[in-house]
Amino acid sequence: MPIIRYTQTDEAPALATASFLPIIKAFTRPAGIEIEARDISLAERILAEFPEFLKGDQKVSNDLVFLGNLAKQPEANIIKLPNISASIPQLKDAIAELQEKGYQLPEYPDNAETSTEIDYKARYDRVKGSAVNPVLREGNSDRRAPKPVKNYARKHPHSMGPWTAESKTCVATMSGGDFKSNEKSLTLKEARNLRIEWSNPSGQHKVLKPEVRIEKGAIIDASVMEKKKLLEFLEAQILEARSQGLLFSVHLKATMMKVSDPIIFGHVLRTYFKTLFNTYGATLEKLGVNANEGLESLLESLQELPQAEAREIQDTITKTMEEGPSLAMVNSDRGITNLHVPSDVIIDASMPAMIRNSGQMWNAKGKSQDTMAVIPDSSYAGIYDATIQFCKKYGALDPQTMGSVPNVGLMAQKAEEYGSHDKTFEIAQAGSVQVIDNASGEVLLTHKVAAGDIWRMCSVTDAAVQDWIQLAVRRAEESDTPAVFWLDAHRAHDRELIAKVDAYLPETVRKKLDIRILSPEEATWYTLGRIREGKDTISVTGNVLRDYLTDLFPILEVGTSAKMLSIVPLMQGGGLFETGAGGSAPKHVQQFVEEGHLRWDSLGEFMALAVSLEHFSRKYNNSKARILSETLDVATEKFLEENKSPSRKVGELDTRGSHFYLALYWAQALARQTGDTELQHHFQATAQALTAAAEEISAELLNAQGKPQDIGGYYLPDSQKREAAMRPSPTLNQIIDQL
Repeated sequence: MPIIRYTQTDEAPALATASFLPIIKAFTRPAGIEIEARDISLAERILAEFPEFLKGDQKVSNDLVFLGNLAKQPEANIIKLPNISASIPQLKDAIAELQEKGYQLPEYPDNAETSTEIDYKARYDRVKGSAVNPVLREGNSDRRAPKPVKNYARKHPHSMGPWTAESKTCVATMSGGDFKSNEKSLTLKEARNLRIEWSNPSGQHKVLKPEVRIEKGAIIDASVMEKKKLLEFLEAQILEARSQGLLFSVHLKATMMKVSDPIIFGHVLRTYFKTLFNTYGATLEKLGVNANEGLESLLESLQELPQAEAREIQDTITKTMEEGPSLAMVNSDRGITNLHVPSDVIIDASMPAMIRNSGQMWNAKGKSQDTMAVIPDSSYAGIYDATIQFCKKYGALDPQTMGSVPNVGLMAQKAEEYGSHDKTFEIAQAGSVQVIDNASGEVLLTHKVAAGDIWRMCSVTDAAVQDWIQLAVRRAEESDTPAVFWLDAHRAHDRELIAKVDAYLPETVRKKLDIRILSPEEATWYTLGRIREGKDTISVTGNVLRDYLTDLFPILEVGTSAKMLSIVPLMQGGGLFETGAGGSAPKHVQQFVEEGHLRWDSLGEFMALAVSLEHFSRKYNNSKARILSETLDVATEKFLEENKSPSRKVGELDTRGSHFYLALYWAQALARQTGDTELQHHFQATAQALTAAAEEISAELLNAQGKPQDIGGYYLPDSQKREAAMRPSPTLNQIIDQL
């Protein structure tokens, strides 16, 4: 019988897995289903890249490569939890922790010069940023809020801050010189082997990437973010935010867009603290300060200086913050600003949270304040501007009555921007960058560039686009819901996509199913108008926009994106089932370590497991898997109605307690069902035992809280310590293990 693979990831989801996975294995075993854990955590990915540095008992299998190959097979059934998309600071922290644990790994070379350093950097760069999703996502995505979640949100609406037309909150974005305005795109009529090359009029040239294999029918794009225009834009917005009394807040995706956005973040830091870098640039350079890593890294480096010199630099930082626009805060109590760590403010989560909070973020005094949301590249900034303008005009949306926005996302085979990492470059010298056919020497795309510009190339296969269009049609038919392709005829890449939609989706089908093509800004207004009337609308989008919308609308609809049902029908017939968005929640880990309370909500895992079992039952005609799936949905609905999601406060229900109640309700549902008498009899005793011991189990789980927890590491916890911390109820463990 085929196997369901369950990913072991990082931080809060990894802790939750230690509690929930034993329950899953116990409940699925009677159906003859094997659940196998595969570790794709940041720590394990690092170790897998450097086997020659490890002792025999330290070596690990490369589970990400294994799962990537499996995703291309028809038998794939993978449940994928959120993982760290590591920024450079996170990567370095993980390396340091592993080194402390006795793994003799090399340091991350910031400035790789020797061939050995270049090799180490390339291996570490394969681990950072969006290293997992492009490998596993061999299909396009189908994301939606499940009916139990949506119904619960309507009955128990989350808070939404009021909006008024007087709000000064705004989005600031570039009007030229950015990726959108400089984008060039074309569809290849035949397969090509391309190279990316820099050259200048003096005859110098350098191959940036010697080989990029592109299939027939694929769309390729190239674009450049001009450093000069970016700096001019940032300086203007800093002055504007100050004059308008707005919080200055930059919103990027420095984890997923792991090459371009950290560089942009560094330019923001350097521009805001221009006096600091102009005055003390040599000192900071000597300390090895990299602005791309944020203010926190800079402040830590000052510890290496004599006290007086460090205080002088610190005073300059303080003075700049007093004289410049106030910075939005990540944590007002700890003085952590929006510019401290690039991975702290991820646009797809931070912008919806701001919109939900009346368009305000927190200032240094812990008060909410109108904000200038700085989104340098204009490619998708318009969707947030349109949402803000809509809220100013009509007021806050009402979770009790608002409609829903499922998404069909183009992400298969490293589609679009998320496949650009190995084809993104910070330009060293002025000249031109060209995309050249290796066989014929034909120049397909070219851009003039200056030193410091960020150039990138993206692609999307024709097969992925066709599958995406078919999935959109299928979802529109199944749900009887209008669908909108969010494509801008004024953007080069989108024009190529529109041509494919025109070719593969007949006008008659579009009219019959109410499928239309609108620019992102038009689509935002159209969709929000329908939401306000309680109507649903399917958004059909590219990869980055998929991420943005599947946080934006769920956070407004149901209060979180972690409760979305995320299905990836893999192109070869398998299934990837993701457990929702919401990052990997480092704050939850901090709370757990400090006071023994974990508030990670595993609802996404419950839903992903249900559809994974449903897929398993259909593919292998396994009726027991179908019963398990159906009863898990019943249990999940009761879980929501009984409000058994984790509390934020120590001494109340936490993640471990929520897993107990899910197990209790699941066992009760299995004992009640009559579709499979063997499963019914098997789980009657379990349901009775869990019901009888409910008070005792709850007490054991609550008694485990209120004291610090030792899990033996942050990036690579000790497995025995983690299990002991996450399974503290002997009574529950005995019942589950006996299954």
